[in-house]
Amino acid sequence: MYFLDAAINEVNSSANYFPIGLQLLFAIGFVGLMMGLTHFFGPKRSTDDKLQNFESGIESVGNARQPMAVKYFLVAILFVLFDVEVIFFYPYAVNFRELGWAGFGALTMFVAFFLAGFYYIIKKGALKWED
Repeated sequence: MYFLDAAINEVNSSANYFPIGLQLLFAIGFVGLMMGLTHFFGPKRSTDDKLQNFESGIESVGNARQPMAVKYFLVAILFVLFDVEVIFFYPYAVNFRELGWAGFGALTMFVAFFLAGFYYIIKKGALKWED
């Protein structure tokens, strides 16, 4: 029994996170160093052509501050919302044997809420582009 407690304490030790923190510091330092070096050694030629707005090779026409349809933002937000909800299936997929029937019931409830929200969105007409 002592060996199990020692193994559990060793797994949850904060020393196990040291390599992750060190890698994060090195990554941030490397990115900062590269950005600084390119800014310091890179060419600095500001011409009229270089300072003009460029968008996919198409000349800009009109004002960029035109209002956009709310439907676009609504669909984008709904996509992110449902995409993030799918991420919550991962823990069940990894631990479905350990979670047993209680986990299956929780997942079923989650899917039911997920589908209820999707049904509500469809009934409200949030995904219809034409008015």
